[in-house]
Amino acid sequence: MGKGFLYMTELDLMQNLRSKWFWAYSLLFGAFVAIMFLSGVTESQIIGFVGLSRLMVTFMQVSMAILPIYVLITTVRSVVGDRESNVMEYMLSLPISFSAYYWSKFVSKFLVIYIPVLFALIVAIVWGGLKNLEIPWNLFFFYSALLAALIFNFLGLGMYISARAKSQEVAIGTAFIIWLILVAFLDLLLMGMMLKLRMNPDMVIWGGMINPLQIFRTGSLILFDKKLTVMGPASYYVLDVLGRNSFLILSIAYPLFLGWLFAFLGGRYFRRHDVI
Repeated sequence: MGKGFLYMTELDLMQNLRSKWFWAYSLLFGAFVAIMFLSGVTESQIIGFVGLSRLMVTFMQVSMAILPIYVLITTVRSVVGDRESNVMEYMLSLPISFSAYYWSKFVSKFLVIYIPVLFALIVAIVWGGLKNLEIPWNLFFFYSALLAALIFNFLGLGMYISARAKSQEVAIGTAFIIWLILVAFLDLLLMGMMLKLRMNPDMVIWGGMINPLQIFRTGSLILFDKKLTVMGPASYYVLDVLGRNSFLILSIAYPLFLGWLFAFLGGRYFRRHDVI
């Protein structure tokens, strides 16, 4: 893809940096970390975790609620939005390949979404160091990778929807429906189905683990709650079948694979069809 890819990535990054949504999104995470420090979250305790560890646990739970829908809504308009505004027709008239155009959108979106989240975690580490708090480096590095995997997963899904959607309204509607289904199948709906239909518990648990949000939630919990007490009986199945270390690897590898798969399929469709 060469120079065309680098040129398009730089162009898209500059466009995002001029957007008010980017700065509002960045300030949201920065302000959230500041509010948690000011509200005394680092002084509270949960399952033996206090200080920065407590803050990071809360940060991950909030990120699980905000990041997926934000990534989907902002990404699904990338390709289809350029097509509707005729920007794509102009850009593809330049010596830029379809692959360079598509993957530059993917890379620039990932950087724009991930960097503010990572920066918020770094600010928490620096602030905690100034307050002489113990820095949980294992949580920092794992949670940084876990957040990157979550963003990568929904970014790939968003790019796939954007490449195939006929309009921005269809893309946004599809993204919102998918997000609702994933949220609904976290815990409550699965347990209700199992009780109502008397389903095999193994099938219910594996069905839940297909959900990348469930994988992310369990991965963020298992690092500080080694026995997954908050998940109830399902924790015995997860820990006995996979084991703690294997699940930590899975919680990063699985969303990355899904994101790459959807992004690849979206790029393949984009190259082979009349996208203009």
